[in-house]
Amino acid sequence: MPAFIRHPKDFWSGIVFLFFGLSAIVIGQDYEMGTAGRMGPAYFPTALGGLLSLVGAASLLRSFFRQGEPIGRLYWKELSLVLVAVLLFGFLVRDAGLVPAAFLLILISSYAGQKFNLGKAVALAVGGALFAVGLFVKLLGLPMPIFGPWLGGN
Repeated sequence: MPAFIRHPKDFWSGIVFLFFGLSAIVIGQDYEMGTAGRMGPAYFPTALGGLLSLVGAASLLRSFFRQGEPIGRLYWKELSLVLVAVLLFGFLVRDAGLVPAAFLLILISSYAGQKFNLGKAVALAVGGALFAVGLFVKLLGLPMPIFGPWLGGN
């Protein structure tokens, strides 16, 4: 790492924020922007991308002036578990339903933690799945199956 980068964590997090923010802005160019009163499909990704880019630029600039510790090791197992859990949620939510998908998402993701406890993870997964049903299906009225066709639901 070059000597003028005094805080490597801020530097690399700034790069990541800038990458995703600018990517959202570029992708949003293909859609209609609309106005604040009548937002088009590009409005949200462009606004969010702009905010992410500002945070990234601030973090990147701060890395040159603020002293910080070097980046530690990457936790590949934990990253892989969370990624698998999110992908599994995406594959299961339509055909298995929200409850099993949310339950497995929380259970598998919690296994990535250093202080994993099966009893606490199951309790958190049950509570999280019930909260997801209450929020997304009951309160917001999203057309998501609670239990999908694989489990005898809609």
